[in-house]
Amino acid sequence: MSNEIKRELEKIEIPAELHNRVKLGVDKAKQEKLDEQGIPPRKQTHVKRYKGKLAGLVAAALVGVTLSSGFFLPSMNKVLASTPLLGGVYEKFGDKIGMHLAEQNFVTELDQEMTKNGVTVKLTHAYFDGDVVSVTGQVSGDLEKGKNEPGEVSLDVNFDYNKGDSDPWLNGMSTGMQEAEDGYEFQWKMNYPHKNIEEEFTLPITIHSINGIAGEWNFEVPLTQEASTVFDLEHVQKYDDVTIKINEWKQSNASSTVTFETVAAHEGDYIDLYKAEDVDGNVLFHYANNTELSRSKEEDGYHQTLRKTVDQIKEGTKAITFYPSVDIEDPVVEQRLNKKSFTLESKRSDLAIKVNSVKQKDGQLILDYEFQGLSDNLSGHEFEMIHHNLSYAFTLVDKDFVGKIDPENPVPPEGHSISRNEVIIKDKDEYQFQSVFKLDGEETIKDFTLKDTVLQMDFDSFIPVKELKAFTVELPRD
Repeated sequence: MSNEIKRELEKIEIPAELHNRVKLGVDKAKQEKLDEQGIPPRKQTHVKRYKGKLAGLVAAALVGVTLSSGFFLPSMNKVLASTPLLGGVYEKFGDKIGMHLAEQNFVTELDQEMTKNGVTVKLTHAYFDGDVVSVTGQVSGDLEKGKNEPGEVSLDVNFDYNKGDSDPWLNGMSTGMQEAEDGYEFQWKMNYPHKNIEEEFTLPITIHSINGIAGEWNFEVPLTQEASTVFDLEHVQKYDDVTIKINEWKQSNASSTVTFETVAAHEGDYIDLYKAEDVDGNVLFHYANNTELSRSKEEDGYHQTLRKTVDQIKEGTKAITFYPSVDIEDPVVEQRLNKKSFTLESKRSDLAIKVNSVKQKDGQLILDYEFQGLSDNLSGHEFEMIHHNLSYAFTLVDKDFVGKIDPENPVPPEGHSISRNEVIIKDKDEYQFQSVFKLDGEETIKDFTLKDTVLQMDFDSFIPVKELKAFTVELPRD
């Protein structure tokens, strides 16, 4: 499986039927609990940091919103909102940035409303701080005639005339939903997706459907932020095979952003700043999302420029300590099943799968193996994560189709691959497992034979993210 596919993890394998749903009552605490579990990694492009890991950075996603195309232009009314009431709106969604901006009267009150097919959408408030954009609103009406289950609400939306999942505003977008007296209140939070930030602009929004009810609810939202303070830092930190350049720190009213460039010697390695602290030890961010600004291959390695939203720093802060990490990309290894026993070895770690037997019986392929190179003192949670992720680590592929898989989009060929298996623990202490592939299940290989089938193994989700030595950057003094 390619480097691109295994990468944003803002995120995990989500069943297609749940892509368009946001369940009510799923609060932040529940999501953080799931983030600690070994949920299988979602196979998508560009966001490798989101794959499930045994140590270091572990992230997961709940059900989200599948977003599509659209645009428009209705009337708008821009006024500052009243502070006490508005602060409560953002408190409801646990939004500290919004609460802080409300206190300063830096939130725009909206008066945009549209009704289609018995469903009314009203946009109520918006703010723009640093690279964080928020829009709140209400939805009411005949929602029950939609396709969702009772207690579930989904909005299918696009921004800035973009279409479908190619919309850059959707990368890392979060949706909060609260039940209200006559419907539901929602908040969208997005990161400004472009390299050069316009501090005043209008954002077109189109909602294509609500709970499966089509309608095209169209809005234009004015966004303005106060002037920010920009520190040009130009700090370079070098490690083995890794370079990090801190380029800019931008201080806004309720948040900051840090822009940094990474250089990796190996294609596919993902370098990140997973935490930052001020000189007093106050954590400014922890596992925050990134906005990718650029990507290129140059003579000295693979470059990526990223921007990250950061908490507001105290006035007079003299220095910031960054904690970097590297998530290495491990090439997929493979073996023809014309042997009864063999070993699959990771290319960039000490991990290996020693296959002791290969059997075809009663419409099933059964592999007995032991996982080598794991720590002798894994926690119960770490072991369960390994057990869970093994269900997704193997792929069976018809040998004639291995070379036809697009490395940029390595989707297993339909009718010629099987990508899921049931994992049975044979000996927990010795890390011995059995994987059972259904040859006549939803995924199949036409005219299956052992000698014509290739077993592929992806070690990526079993290699911990490596935390690098922290470094401190001094802020320029006046």
